[in-house]
Amino acid sequence: MAEVNLFLIFIGSIGFDLLIGDPRFIIHPVQFIGKYINLTSNFFIHNFKEHKNILFWGGLFIAFSTIGISFLIGKFIELIFLQSKSNFVFGILIFLGLSSCIASKSLTSSVKEISNLISNTIIDKKTEKLVREKVQRIVSRDVSLSSLDHLLRSSSESLTENSVDGIFGPLFWIFVGIVFMKFSIFLPGPLSLGFSYKAISTLDSMIGYKYDEYKYLGFISAKIEDYSTFFPARLVLFTLPLVSSKIKKYFSIIKKSYFDGRKYDSPNSGISEAIFAYTSNIKLGGKSKYKDKIVEKPIINCNGDICTKEKINLICQLILRLQLLWIIFFTLIFFNI
Repeated sequence: MAEVNLFLIFIGSIGFDLLIGDPRFIIHPVQFIGKYINLTSNFFIHNFKEHKNILFWGGLFIAFSTIGISFLIGKFIELIFLQSKSNFVFGILIFLGLSSCIASKSLTSSVKEISNLISNTIIDKKTEKLVREKVQRIVSRDVSLSSLDHLLRSSSESLTENSVDGIFGPLFWIFVGIVFMKFSIFLPGPLSLGFSYKAISTLDSMIGYKYDEYKYLGFISAKIEDYSTFFPARLVLFTLPLVSSKIKKYFSIIKKSYFDGRKYDSPNSGISEAIFAYTSNIKLGGKSKYKDKIVEKPIINCNGDICTKEKINLICQLILRLQLLWIIFFTLIFFNI
């Protein structure tokens, strides 16, 4: 019965995130994770910037300590909830904790807001500055001199890439945790795996770069993120066409998406961007500026349309439909194990 309660809490947390998002009156767990990563990474960078080996082992410590602490906090709450026969207070903590692991509302709303500003208003200097600031918050590239078309492309690439590590990755691992609870309460559960995955994605976004000291400090974090996102990314690849108008071209789209996605250095982000690009028929990739360097990313769906407000709205609809499809799949699997 306890695992059924956990499953219902899981479903409720998805709905809560879709409708409400992250409540402003609650401190988000990522803030704590981010402060810890920032504190420890700054320590190693400031004191051992020229020592590659120390940076590497420091990165190993940061990665395992961040993930370990996140896991233990989640496991502690799970155990109290399960051993107390579904205590209401700890049930609420799990509900809010699971909801905080999923970023559907915040991710789609931020990108929609950008596309609305570009498409629905007269672009004066003040509005253009506001758009650049909003885009810069969700991308790592430098958009200070980007055109409006490039800002829309950057937003679309952020939305399609982060949909996996911000939405479908957490959903996958939370569900795995719920299934584990059917066998033993001492196995990793939904909150412990959800918090762990959130820690992994935060580590990757903060220190998982390939330049300067971060290519040593963030090496382990980036690799862990690659492995933990491998299965969710490919599950998105095989299921997204099922909720799109391209379902009749299912095998062709998967083949093209896989081929284009493999051109990227990341084993997951290219796959994620490609399947969304083909199902919404947009062209992604091209030149982008990172710090003082121009990077030419491989083109995805070279015959696709340019990114527009309508295309971004379509991608957001696809994300919602795919979440609903996953919920149906998860429910069928859960009650038939």
